[in-house]
Amino acid sequence: MIRKAIWLALGVLLFASSSFAQSKADVSFGYSYLRLGGSGGVNLQGGEVSVAGYLNNWFGIAGDFGAYHGSPGGVALNTYTFMGGPRLSAGRNRAISPFVQVLFGGSHLTASAGGISGGGTAFSYSAGGGVDLRLMPHLALRPQVDYLGMHSHGATLNSARASVSLVLRF
Repeated sequence: MIRKAIWLALGVLLFASSSFAQSKADVSFGYSYLRLGGSGGVNLQGGEVSVAGYLNNWFGIAGDFGAYHGSPGGVALNTYTFMGGPRLSAGRNRAISPFVQVLFGGSHLTASAGGISGGGTAFSYSAGGGVDLRLMPHLALRPQVDYLGMHSHGATLNSARASVSLVLRF
């Protein structure tokens, strides 16, 4: 399901970017660490894929997809995130390009232990940013830190995410 969503988002952004002469796009993929639940929470590790189409040099629309896994105390925990929203960048064509973003979407959490499993999907939102460090004209390194809130049944699970990705610019 996540793989299909990633390909769909990539196709939409690439199509949208080709329809505007000034538009640009980027795709990033890399390692991501998720502290699920903040203080007293659990550590999950995984990966993240982000696609963004830019309407000008500073405003873009981003889609972000993540998959994380951990096994604290013998319980297998999996978290999948799928969000999208605006991204504001400064100096996208420079060697150092910081950005901030606010994303909205969902997350799916599963847990299993001893043959018993369960899961649920929550409304999720994220706020954070990072910096693209140009390595070559169409390649950058992106360290990023985000707050991630997962809201379900009247409660919010506050989490933090740190990632490092390679960025391909189009």
